[in-house]
Amino acid sequence: MSQEPSAATSEETVTFADLGLRPELTKALSALGYEEPTPIQREAIGPLLAGRDLLGQAATGTGKTAAFALPVLQHWADSADGRTSVDPTALILVPTRELAVQVSEAVHRYGRDLGVRVLPIYGGQPIGRQLQTLRRGVDVVVATPGRALDHIGRGTLQLASLRTVVLDEADEMLDMGFAEDIEAILQETPDSRQTVLFSATMPSRVEGLVKRYLRDAARIQMGRATQAPGESPKVRQSAYVVARAHKPAALGRVLDVEAPTAAIVFCRTREEVDQLTETMNGRGYRAEALHGGMSQEQRDRVMGRLRAGTADLLVATDVAARGLDIEQLTHVINYDVPSAPEAYVHRIGRVGRAGREGVAVTLAEPREHRMLKAIERVTRQRITMEKIPSVADLHARRLEMTRAAIHESLLEDELDRFRVVVESLADEYDIVEVALAAVKVAHEAMGNAPDDEVIPDIAEPVERRERPGQGDGRARGGSRGPAAGAVKLFIGLGRRNGIRPQDLVGAIAGEAGLPGRDIGAIEIADRFSLVEVPAEAADDVIEALRTATIKGKRVSARRDRDRDREAAPRRQRW
Repeated sequence: MSQEPSAATSEETVTFADLGLRPELTKALSALGYEEPTPIQREAIGPLLAGRDLLGQAATGTGKTAAFALPVLQHWADSADGRTSVDPTALILVPTRELAVQVSEAVHRYGRDLGVRVLPIYGGQPIGRQLQTLRRGVDVVVATPGRALDHIGRGTLQLASLRTVVLDEADEMLDMGFAEDIEAILQETPDSRQTVLFSATMPSRVEGLVKRYLRDAARIQMGRATQAPGESPKVRQSAYVVARAHKPAALGRVLDVEAPTAAIVFCRTREEVDQLTETMNGRGYRAEALHGGMSQEQRDRVMGRLRAGTADLLVATDVAARGLDIEQLTHVINYDVPSAPEAYVHRIGRVGRAGREGVAVTLAEPREHRMLKAIERVTRQRITMEKIPSVADLHARRLEMTRAAIHESLLEDELDRFRVVVESLADEYDIVEVALAAVKVAHEAMGNAPDDEVIPDIAEPVERRERPGQGDGRARGGSRGPAAGAVKLFIGLGRRNGIRPQDLVGAIAGEAGLPGRDIGAIEIADRFSLVEVPAEAADDVIEALRTATIKGKRVSARRDRDRDREAAPRRQRW
């Protein structure tokens, strides 16, 4: 993803050699195909080589690993002659096991010609192997905070020789509950250390770390991605409004139309991850679950299948997916709208990296429409509202994929060995009919026919419920019974359950697909609520609410019985 260079960045092409890096490092970078530094590398490497502390605000995918790893390696090489200590000179703290492995591999690749010794240490790996390597001697340690603190407590990770400490993805580490571990580790490091902190966001907790542990730090902030006039954005963002009951079918349709190389689907809970993974596998997709309830061995197997291409859909929670960098990832799908704009930014930042194009799709329930608008305001980026692909759209897409596959075969494949089949059939049938039959066979071989489940359109997401006397001045409430053509439904949740009118409207619109404008008066008592709906929709609403929850509680719904409720506590009407 391209970044805005700071005002100090020269318009002339800058090479890694221009930044003062050793020949061994520039040679390794050249062999890896790195032609010139990214903006964050141009800004960070100079101050770090000079020994300054540094605070960098930049998202994953901007090249920040090389920005801190190259100076770490240069410092080590400059002081390696005559160094006899087996203890590390650099400690890099990262939030997850996956990121520890990735950063360790990157440091090893950059420093291969220097002979640097790098060790990743993290939970879920046999500690005996880590102990043995630490005893033999390590130059750079890349660690998760918990396992680093464990080794410090055992006395197997000595920090007296540290020259540099790097906190990578600091906001993620704090979000995952590592604040106390990080502070305990930093207090064990020499006062003379160089401290480097990178974070995608700068909440107050990160600023607190900066104030306590960084001294006279150089500050670097990469601006938002920009596009040249007429250039399409690197991440195409869209959303579909769909009732919860129809989300699995809607997800399948979106996947069929988008045809991702690899995709992550984000869910809120472990239970939802497991349930959706099972559902999508039942629908013919190659889905794998990833959440915090899995062992490290299970996580490794899942990532191996995804990288090997034997799975193409990863269903994950936010915490489990932190630190993942999957090169072939093309799509991020929010199965629910994230509760905070920052979480949305983190999620979609996993695609569209290094100049590649990516797609971010959100499946929003009607009640989540406000949250989408809040995300647009914070990110200042448009999220295009789309209609769920129809069955006709899926048929057209599959036919186009068949045509593309045949076209590619005509251009690239050796077809002569099939000529005898075509010529023998052409003696009996018209050649066009032979071609049509071949296309049919190829088309059906590409997968099952799309489902014909009806997914109702939700044309008008409800954002608020007017009280009597507001808006157009008409009172929507009343206690004289339902309006003409409407019936009252009894909902077994009320004021004691924290129920508000918007909760009822959102549940009915989201679960039953009934537009908010068709919902009439709402009365909320302490233990129950009454809602007017069109008579012809009443049974559908009752059926849909049977499997729904409101405020985390199961719903009992039925047609209201005209019994006397005068003894009931006073009701609020809308």
